[in-house]
Amino acid sequence: MPRLLVTIVVLSILFASLSLHAQTPAANPAPDRQYFRDIAAHQFAVPSGASAFALAQQLTPWLASPDPTLRDDLAYTILDQWIRHGQLTGPQLLTLLPQLQQNLTSGIGESGTDSVFKRSFSALTLASFAERDLEQPFLSPAQYRALLASALAYLRDERDTRGFDPAKGWIHSTAHTADLLAALARNPHFTPADQQTLFAAVEQRLASAGHIYTYGEQDRLAVALLSVITRSDFQLAAFQSWLESLQQDAVVWQKSPPDLTQLALVENHTYLLEALLARMPTQTPLSPAATQARDAARALLRKR
Repeated sequence: MPRLLVTIVVLSILFASLSLHAQTPAANPAPDRQYFRDIAAHQFAVPSGASAFALAQQLTPWLASPDPTLRDDLAYTILDQWIRHGQLTGPQLLTLLPQLQQNLTSGIGESGTDSVFKRSFSALTLASFAERDLEQPFLSPAQYRALLASALAYLRDERDTRGFDPAKGWIHSTAHTADLLAALARNPHFTPADQQTLFAAVEQRLASAGHIYTYGEQDRLAVALLSVITRSDFQLAAFQSWLESLQQDAVVWQKSPPDLTQLALVENHTYLLEALLARMPTQTPLSPAATQARDAARALLRKR
């Protein structure tokens, strides 16, 4: 083929390509940080023409970000508002649910790494799911049981129990899981057998922490316990059994100086009991079983 003809063919292809590109509208760029800041600044209203579900799918990966603005101020805060106030439908929440549950095991066993943000803030977002289900049920009994099992397993298996990082913000895996369990424990699907399981899970978490919680974790765990104690089917025997197990930490005083890990457990127990008693309702009368639980906890605390 003559060189001139080759040149003409190449230029024709190039011009055709440029013409086609000019006729194809550019894809809309994904919403950025400022887009979501504007949503937060306007009382979390979904922008006109936008899909809350599509935006939620973009926000969910940001729960894993080490950037506290993306993770906490925007992703979690906006999702929480949309979940609890109905901008996301039940079927849409069920679409998001499996990934969030799976996130609870992503990097599990690591400590001191950024992988904890995905786990911890997924647990906190799932707490919003559980709160929504109390007002507008959308979880089937099987889905509820699976979520409760995931929450208990995460409380047991998480090894990164940091509360706050000056640069990266809140981590708070124990507190966030306590929030999830507190909502799940108020659900009609929560059984009497689950009560003892939750008490044991809280005790295991305190025993395995290895340090004194200093960012309000005991307070949030107390709320989870209170969700059980204030139920109409509250099992006093399970609570009393848990209280009796707490008395075993007195062995710490048999050594001088005390073992620091055992001492941390003593302090965590004490702060948890104090938080539980402080949060006992004062305006609403307690059931006879809850009143006995309060008195037993108070009696044990006086001995410490």
